[in-house]
Amino acid sequence: MPPHLIDGEPHSHLDERPRRVRTPGEALRIGIGGPVGSGKTALVAALCRVLRDELSLAVLTNDIYTTEDADFLRRNAVLPDERITAVQTGGCPHTAIRDDITANLDAIDDLVEANPALDLILVESGGDNLTATFSTGLIDVQIFVIDVAGGDKVPRKGGPGVTYSDLLVINKTDLAPLVGADLGVMSTDAARVRENRPTAMISLTEDPAATDVVAWVREQLATAPVAG
Repeated sequence: MPPHLIDGEPHSHLDERPRRVRTPGEALRIGIGGPVGSGKTALVAALCRVLRDELSLAVLTNDIYTTEDADFLRRNAVLPDERITAVQTGGCPHTAIRDDITANLDAIDDLVEANPALDLILVESGGDNLTATFSTGLIDVQIFVIDVAGGDKVPRKGGPGVTYSDLLVINKTDLAPLVGADLGVMSTDAARVRENRPTAMISLTEDPAATDVVAWVREQLATAPVAG
């Protein structure tokens, strides 16, 4: 099944709280979260490969005790090494992306200092559960990634990540027949739980360029608020 985008009105549960407003020339920050093995790092790699020739971008990863995701991105040469850095959270990843974001903010400052005039910073969370969200002080918009291997019941389980992220990505759609997941059920449940916030159903095997997600990222770059 080819990847496709389920249209929806952009919205977030964080609309009730003040969002971070960039200063002119400041990079857009996009948080990418989701459970272990859902394909977050593969998605980050795909975004880097597609966007690196048109944008100045950098990546910050979060892992509990390692720098494995950052090392994967460096090994695959998706960006120069100085544009990739990592935070070791020392605990559940949501603590560093939501509860105490100091280490991430310091790492972003280092990326900005080393790479002036960044357009985009991708902040990847370590694998976490369906409750994981990013602090609005850390990122501007957030993507939440799940995959069909968890079963077609995952979207209707909800949780802040599934329900309120600015974009939900249902990944590995090519595996649906192998795991008995009904993509129609997943898309219907996602639309209902998310009240028509946008959802992208993708397979990086069939579409390595993550076309729908890239289109969404470009839209955010064009429309995200800037102070003044």
